[in-house]
Amino acid sequence: MLQMQRSLPDVARVGKSCVSILGEYYFQPMNALEQAAARLEALGNPTRLTIYRLLVRAGEKGQPVGHIQSALGIAASTLSHHLKHLEISGLIRRRKDGVTHFCSAEYAAMDGLIAYLTEECCVDADEG
Repeated sequence: MLQMQRSLPDVARVGKSCVSILGEYYFQPMNALEQAAARLEALGNPTRLTIYRLLVRAGEKGQPVGHIQSALGIAASTLSHHLKHLEISGLIRRRKDGVTHFCSAEYAAMDGLIAYLTEECCVDADEG
């Protein structure tokens, strides 16, 4: 069953697919394959991959959104679009400290993605 939300997903909704219909966001549970595909799709864009790597280098504290924009040299609206994709996939989180917005990498999400991709490594190696 779809659950309606008016705002962008937060960390509590990670692991659910997001559909936007007329500005309303709907979330439904995702299985491991869908979640991995969504995260890989988000990282499949060169700009989003660059953003993610910048945030990984920044550590747990993350980076102010203005610093990310300066480092990439892209428009604020373009950056917001890319950050939204990374946030919906669960790879980053956003927070506000006073008037400054920060983004940071969700390391557990990437660890989970890598574990999913490698969990069956070599299980069929002895066959054949």
